[in-house]
Amino acid sequence: MPAITSSAVRTQLRGFTVAPRLLRASLARRAAALTALLVGLLALTLRAAPVLAGETSSVGHPAPALVARQFDGQIVDLAAQRGHVVVLNFWASWCSPCREEMPQLDALAREFHDQGLVVMGLSADDRHDRADALKAARGLGYLLGMLSEASRNDFGVPHALPLTYVIDADGAIVAVLRANQGQASGVSLRAAVRAALAGSTHAGASI
Repeated sequence: MPAITSSAVRTQLRGFTVAPRLLRASLARRAAALTALLVGLLALTLRAAPVLAGETSSVGHPAPALVARQFDGQIVDLAAQRGHVVVLNFWASWCSPCREEMPQLDALAREFHDQGLVVMGLSADDRHDRADALKAARGLGYLLGMLSEASRNDFGVPHALPLTYVIDADGAIVAVLRANQGQASGVSLRAAVRAALAGSTHAGASI
């Protein structure tokens, strides 16, 4: 059996020392590449993420642009409703509170129609659930359509339903009623509508 010299031992030890260094360097390169990939994916996700309603619209600010299509095919441009108070309601056929408040929104539209109130309801249902949304809207007299069919929607995607905006005759948002505040057709909505209509009348708006 050949003798093991001290130089041979040092050579072996150097080999074992280099290997972990190479392994650590390789792991570091892989970690850096993975980090870069995750950062890139996160950036793409944030860029592609839909804007949520409420992030671009709040009380005291101008109402965002909205060009929608009613179920009957007619186009409704929110900007063209200047001079009218508008109640904009986001709903869905699968949302029980939404369906419960729809007849009351219809009654509100009829009651204040002669004073210039416009009520618009846009369903947040998926495109393939259009038939369900149309069925839920049957018999109602206010403007109704699909949010997914809007050619422009700067309000964004509702994160909770129902969601209702009251917009005055100057196009500014004067009230926002959210799902956790009860049905939109309650006292708060009626009060906001009355105040907006009174403000429009006092300002001499053409209604």
